[in-house]
Amino acid sequence: MTVREIRLYGDPVLRMSCAEITDIDDGIRSLVTDLLDTVKLPGRAGVAAPQIGVGLRAFSYNVDDTIGYILNPRIVEVRGELEPTGEGCLSVPDLWHDAMRHPYARAEGIDLKGEEVVLEGTGLFAQMLQHETDHLDGTVYLQRLTKDERRIAMREVRESSWF
Repeated sequence: MTVREIRLYGDPVLRMSCAEITDIDDGIRSLVTDLLDTVKLPGRAGVAAPQIGVGLRAFSYNVDDTIGYILNPRIVEVRGELEPTGEGCLSVPDLWHDAMRHPYARAEGIDLKGEEVVLEGTGLFAQMLQHETDHLDGTVYLQRLTKDERRIAMREVRESSWF
């Protein structure tokens, strides 16, 4: 079991747009194993590859006792008006703010066999899909906050012991 260290806000890898996975090889299989091992720890709903220092489009999830992964995910559908949703992030520890999220999301990607994967849901699952896909596009949830909420969050980041 390999639980990888989580990169913290300010690390450049969290700001980069991740590359598509073109070849599923032993390196990609190892990445998926590490993502799954890392997301299984308590209190983790998702871990994106850049959060463990890898600039590839992949993430794992652990929501409502369902653990899985997806490669090259893309959000293909959202429904409902954006609404403030209580959110935290492993890369921004100990902070919790209302990010603007759609109540439903659907993502498509592939698995390690190259076969299509469709993930969709509401509530926490929809939030996770949007949050983790954002990571793959170089977006941290702090960027989804309202202007006033972001100002507060950035002050908290600057004052944190980990920043």
